[in-house]
Amino acid sequence: MENSGKLSRPIKTWAADDRPREKMLAKGAAALSDSELLAILIGHGYKNQSAVEVAREVLELGKQNLVELGRLSLATLQKVPGIGAAKAVTIAAALELGRRRHA
Repeated sequence: MENSGKLSRPIKTWAADDRPREKMLAKGAAALSDSELLAILIGHGYKNQSAVEVAREVLELGKQNLVELGRLSLATLQKVPGIGAAKAVTIAAALELGRRRHA
């Protein structure tokens, strides 16, 4: 699981096995947490927050529930620092694809 000591550093400085993209390539999507999967969509963090930390804040908006997260508006997603219009749309589109897959 993610180590809080790593989170204040950019993901590119983490050990390769701990980086979400590399972890997914090596172990598959099922090995990643929701925040790591969202971090891949987000791409990068800002200032002193990694993409994983930003993803955790996004998940908090949805009360740690992906169904609830999918119900949030783009404007609400953009309330998280580091999430602008493009990232909000990317997150919403991914959640919609997941919803359609299960419909």
